[in-house]
Amino acid sequence: MMMRIGELAKSAGVSVETVRYYQRRGLLDIPERPYGENRHYSPSHRDRLYFIKRAQALGFTLSEIASLLELSASDCAGVESIANRKLLLVREKLIDLAKIEAVLEQAVASCKDRKPYEGCPIIESLIEEKS
Repeated sequence: MMMRIGELAKSAGVSVETVRYYQRRGLLDIPERPYGENRHYSPSHRDRLYFIKRAQALGFTLSEIASLLELSASDCAGVESIANRKLLLVREKLIDLAKIEAVLEQAVASCKDRKPYEGCPIIESLIEEKS
């Protein structure tokens, strides 16, 4: 089932401009345009768009996605290496988020002990962190 760019974009849940942007970045190939006709995109183009969007949802950058797409299906070790690097970054972010959560929990809890004439403990704790 061949489709035009608008149909392709709609089927993948992106805009036509997004499709064109991915083409400019080399993430999606541009099909030949027969003389006097529109370009036609195949289901494999749609599948590639699905892959790109899913990889972005998992936190991969477009540069990382380009690297993944350059690797062949037989180069599982290369794909694994990129995925492992991303996994390490995600774990680091989770540690940072846990620290942020603890600070915010403490700041919010300190609001309950606040006296009416005192300043906002959350604002004050953020100022103290900077000093």
